[in-house]
Amino acid sequence: MGSDKVGSVEQGGDHYFTANPASESSLRPFDVLLAGREYRLTTASGVFSSGKLDDGTRVLLKHTPAAPTTGDLLDLGCGWGPIALSLALSSPDARVWAVDVNDRALDLVRRNAATLGLDNVRAVRPEEVPAEVRFATIWSNPPIRVGKQVLHELMLSWLPRLQPDSSAWLVVQKNLGSDSLQRWLGEALPAEFTVLRAEISKGYRVLEVRRLAEGHDPG
Repeated sequence: MGSDKVGSVEQGGDHYFTANPASESSLRPFDVLLAGREYRLTTASGVFSSGKLDDGTRVLLKHTPAAPTTGDLLDLGCGWGPIALSLALSSPDARVWAVDVNDRALDLVRRNAATLGLDNVRAVRPEEVPAEVRFATIWSNPPIRVGKQVLHELMLSWLPRLQPDSSAWLVVQKNLGSDSLQRWLGEALPAEFTVLRAEISKGYRVLEVRRLAEGHDPG
């Protein structure tokens, strides 16, 4: 799911949010820089930004502070896995949840995690994340083009699962509504959340959605 990874159509009429893409998988290798090193990973048709690191994800990875080293970390809308893999490489003692509705994308995350020797990545559909799991951070290039209603439901489903005194980091293109999303989040989330624009880069906004520590008065 990324800010521009749904709403477009791939080969065979597949959308990036198609659960089981009908297009031929066409597995192929590609080289990508993650967590400061270049790796040869696997991609396929029918997933967002196949064969490269998209600009929005690149901005998010560059401008987001280091993730917690332990706990449960979430990549919401993982695609072939650049965010989840980066989190897992940087925080080997954490458990990284890579969540997507596209089964082909999840298969690629599993393949790529195995290639990198990572055993701390769980690539799953949304309903497979146990309800009791709370996240030390959430990183996401969210699916803006699914439409406001679906996007808002997604945000209200996952952001409240942040642990107290922790943050989610979202990257959204300005021309795809980053400012309006920031305003809506500030209005829709409970009082213990704050929403700030943390970074502006190459037409993208990085938003920090922070859940305040328990007992903190939001003022």
